[in-house]
Parts: sequence; C-alpha cells; structure tokens
Amino acid sequence: MRKTASAEKAASAERAAPAKKVGSAEKAASAKKAASAKKAASTKRAASKTSAVGKAAPAGKAAKGASKSAAVRKAPAAKKVVVAPKKATARLKGTAPAKAVVHPPGDESRTALVRRARRINRELAEVFPYAHPELDFANPFQLVVATVLSAQTTDLRVNQTTPSLFAKYPTPEDLAAANPEEVEEILRPCGFFRAKTKSVIGLSKALVEDFGGEVPGRLEDLVKLPGVGRKTAFVVLGNAFGRPGITVDTHFQRLVRRWRWTGETDPDKIEAAVGALFPKSDWTDLSHHVIWHGRRICHARKPACGACPIAPLCPAYGEGETDPEKAKKLLKYEKGGFPGQRLNPPQAYLDAGGKPAPPLGAG
Repeated sequence: MRKTASAEKAASAERAAPAKKVGSAEKAASAKKAASAKKAASTKRAASKTSAVGKAAPAGKAAKGASKSAAVRKAPAAKKVVVAPKKATARLKGTAPAKAVVHPPGDESRTALVRRARRINRELAEVFPYAHPELDFANPFQLVVATVLSAQTTDLRVNQTTPSLFAKYPTPEDLAAANPEEVEEILRPCGFFRAKTKSVIGLSKALVEDFGGEVPGRLEDLVKLPGVGRKTAFVVLGNAFGRPGITVDTHFQRLVRRWRWTGETDPDKIEAAVGALFPKSDWTDLSHHVIWHGRRICHARKPACGACPIAPLCPAYGEGETDPEKAKKLLKYEKGGFPGQRLNPPQAYLDAGGKPAPPLGAG
C-alpha cells in the first residue's frame, strides 16, 4: 500500500516536470522574441537616425557649394568680345556700324595667313597710295647718310638737319675730308651726334676708297659701310635703286607682331618670315604701307582702332580706342591734318592733302 502511494507520487512528479519544462521553454521563447523585437526596433531607430543625418549632411554640403558658386558668380565678368566694323575706312568719315566680330587667328592656317596678310597690304595701299620714304634725299649718297642719321630719332628731325649738312658737304669726298667737330655741331639735333659723325665720315671714306665715290647697289657691299646694316641697306636699295627690300624698323616690327604675321623678335628673322608671305616685287611698297600705318594710325601705346582701315582683319582690334570720334583725334600727320615728316615731299603726297614739314627752328 505504501509502495503504491510512492509510485503514484513519483509518476505525478514525473508528469509535472515536463509541464514545468514546457512552461519554461515557452517563457524563454517569449523572452527571446521580445528581445528580438526590441533589438529590431532599436536597429530601425538607429537606421532612421542615420538616414536623417545622411540626408542632412548633403543638404549642408549643397548649401556650402551653393554659397561657393554664388561667390564664383560674383567674380569679375569675362572680357567682352570686341566687335570691329566691316570696313573701317568709312569710319574715318564718321560712320560706325560694328558688324564683324574679330577672332584671334590662333589656329590660322598658312594659306589663311598669306591671304589675310596680302589683303591687309592691299587695304593699306588704298589708304596710302602716295606712301614713300619719309627722308628727304636727292641721290643715293644723301639717302644712305640720312638713313644712318635716322637711328634713335625721327625722320622729321633728320630732314630738318640734313639741309645744312649737304649744303656744306654735298659729296662723299667732301664729307670724308670734313672736320669731325664741325660735323658734330651740325648733327647735334639728331642725338648721338658723336657716334653718327664717326659713321657718316667713315662711310664717306669707304665710298671714296672702295667704290670710287659711288654708293654700291648690292646688299653685300652696302652692309660693309660703317653704320649700315640690313635695314639701311634695304632702304637704299628699294628707294634709290628700285631693288625690292623689306625695311624692318621699329614700326614694322611692332605691327607685324600685332597682326600675328610672325612671332619672331629678331629683325633678320622677321624679314625672312614676312618676306615669305609676299612676292618679292611687293616688298618695298609693303614696307612703306606698314611703316606709314604705324606712324599715323596704329600707334604703339594707343592705337586708333576706331579709325583703322584694316580693323576686320586685325586680331589685336580693341587694344586701342574703338570709338570713331575719339579715335579720329588720335590720328597723326595728314590723316589728322598735321604736317608730314618731309620738308620736300613728293607731289602726289601734296595732292592728297599732305603738308610739308617745317624747317628746323620754324616753330
């Protein structure tokens, strides 16, 4: 009887244990589920927060970028493209419609450069049909001496000085035998008068001793004379002997670089580069056209762009005054109504309205 009661008690305990075990399992599962749910909610909140922060950051960055862009937009505006007139010769008379945009020929082909350069020369020939050497001379000897004296001074000052010189020393023999001090006194207004006196007396002696008192008509002979370089030689050859040559003076050098005919700075290289763009027969007149344009319109510091006959062909248009009326006031010599360089200019120049220069000391 006692045994039976013990057995029943054990069986009862055994039945209770699984139930307890099941309850504990259910409780553990419930707790695990709650923990998972809590972790998921926490993760979701973190993700939401991260997302919000992520969205806010670009917004702030964008605002900063926008502020930077605004600062860039407030920077100085790009230089305005300058517009040139179709035909600026009309602007000399007062009309000013600007219609053709000038683009720098940075990628200009060789063929295009040749065409543009030759067109510029043709345009200048129309504006300066009476272009001539602006040194007074009656023979090759006077021209070579005057050209040597023109270094570092104006043709006008040379023209005002040489009448006294040639009146006293009319031939190479006379100047070769001259007293240097007397020649210096005559040449004083030209500047560098001591060096120039030495050159003109020296070249006169060379003419007498080596060439029978005559100016040679060959480049290789002329450059052997004291004070005579290629520029002086080509002035003499082109204007006293009718042999083509390019005169690379300061005006010529400045303008051909401004027009982008060449980027060279050495006179000999400029001569070769520009000479290759034109037939040889054009060289002498080309020199006159370019030099005249440089003296009268395309000045070094303030070119008269608004009165320029070749504005549509010039890549440097706009460097100077573009207003037609203001530009007209910058014109020099006959274009501006002023006397030219020569005391005794050719008749064609006078017929075109040019005025002879006054003699030395004439006010």
